[in-house]
Amino acid sequence: MKIVYLPLDERPCNLIYPQQLAASADVTLHVPSKEILGNKKIAASYSNIRNWLVKETKDANYLIISLDMLIYGGIVPSRIHKFSKEECQKRLELIRELKQQNKNLTIYAFNLIMRVPNYNSSDEEPDYYEFFGEKISSYGKLVDKESRGQLSETEVHSLTEIKGEIPSEILDDFIGRRRINCSINHDAIELVEDGMIDSLIIPLDDNAEYGFSSIEQSELVSKVEELNLFDKIAIYPGADEIGCTLFAKVFCDIHNYTPTIYIRYSSTNGPFIIPKYEDRSLHESIKSHITAMGGIVADNSIEADAILFTHSPSVSQSGVAEPNQTFHERHKSYFSEVNYREFVQALRYYVQNSKVVGLADVATCNGSDTTLMNYIRKVGLLEKIHAYAGWNTSGNTLGTVISHLIIEAYYQSQATESEKRKSKSREYYYSRLVEDWGYQTIARKHLSKHDVPRLGGTYFDISDQLEEIQRLTKKLLSDFINDNLSNLSEGKIILRHVYSPWKRMFEVGLDLQFESLRSESSEVGAKG
Repeated sequence: MKIVYLPLDERPCNLIYPQQLAASADVTLHVPSKEILGNKKIAASYSNIRNWLVKETKDANYLIISLDMLIYGGIVPSRIHKFSKEECQKRLELIRELKQQNKNLTIYAFNLIMRVPNYNSSDEEPDYYEFFGEKISSYGKLVDKESRGQLSETEVHSLTEIKGEIPSEILDDFIGRRRINCSINHDAIELVEDGMIDSLIIPLDDNAEYGFSSIEQSELVSKVEELNLFDKIAIYPGADEIGCTLFAKVFCDIHNYTPTIYIRYSSTNGPFIIPKYEDRSLHESIKSHITAMGGIVADNSIEADAILFTHSPSVSQSGVAEPNQTFHERHKSYFSEVNYREFVQALRYYVQNSKVVGLADVATCNGSDTTLMNYIRKVGLLEKIHAYAGWNTSGNTLGTVISHLIIEAYYQSQATESEKRKSKSREYYYSRLVEDWGYQTIARKHLSKHDVPRLGGTYFDISDQLEEIQRLTKKLLSDFINDNLSNLSEGKIILRHVYSPWKRMFEVGLDLQFESLRSESSEVGAKG
């Protein structure tokens, strides 16, 4: 079974995570070399991508493809490109060529609805976003509210004022690019109707209830409904986790497996909160993630294949805590409406009863909730969990942990499994703990507060301090492993290398190896 994967960009979350997931399923994912995938704002070469795809898909069974990478050269280039609509459509036509070349090729594609972040920064946006980002975002929200007839008198005045403050050429550039990108999503939907794309996800990248993304989502959902394609197209919040999501879908296809997942929350209000950077309730998003992978939301925990323990906030949007806040600085609902003790007690009960469990740590944004993780470590449950994620947005975390949970649920139901597969699965699990808990919540906060300014860098640019920051990061993560993950009964963690993919503090790359004690003893026995 040959599975070809073209990622959204070259960062670990898009390039490495799906490969780690595949390794945990005893599958080889065929991916392009990192060198042809571009570098942040430098777009990948279309000719290189095209040549690679034509060659690799000739004998492939599945293609998981980011249309943003195919057409624009990556996620950031999709936000800053200067291509015409016709040029983008010409590149998209490669999908038909690949399908005609190999009629047995199943194509699972994804293409983002471009984000409109509500802050001034050109790190991942056009240069003018450094000065007009907040205004462009606010303008989009007001235009959307106006189209729904929901503007107040004050907002009518604000809309006129903000539009006058944004240079017309900047607004034309931003809106013009959005129109082109949105038209490509319409074209992708038509490729599904024509049978060229077998399944399509259109993720909403960092979106909100109102804004340009919401306007485009309404158009696209209406088109999907008009063409009666809800069985093949999903539109929901997400971005960097979709490679993992679609690999899980392929996995379920190959094994003819329909996983059933029961969802359990740490907060009664959890299912109903709207996460930061998203536009709908947490439970609706979880349903979308599970369904996109081919799974079913179970009615009860007894019959379910797996249980998704969802550590959720009890307050929406701006009230959601960030890792840089101390526990006592959080919204007061974290003290009264999130029941840590009951949640962990239930987790212990289910693992003691041999249930497959995954932990979606979305109570805080952009990193793990250290309060919960310290509790779980204290009571000895870290080794009992099968899948974990707690990084960046709620959607990023959910797609990452659910995809791994589904694979683990399948193998736990089998009579036998290889030690190599299990070891790779545990390596992926512990990588998530080291990155999401160790780096995003602990090391990044310390480095950003103390070392980056001391060395003359900034959060979004450590180019001149790269080697020293990477050295300090490795030391802090090694300390984290020694403090939290050094006495594992199932094996040991070796942190070989740490790097900063985009030369900034936001994300980290890890070369982490997990040496299973069971694997080592098996090898010793074989040699003897």
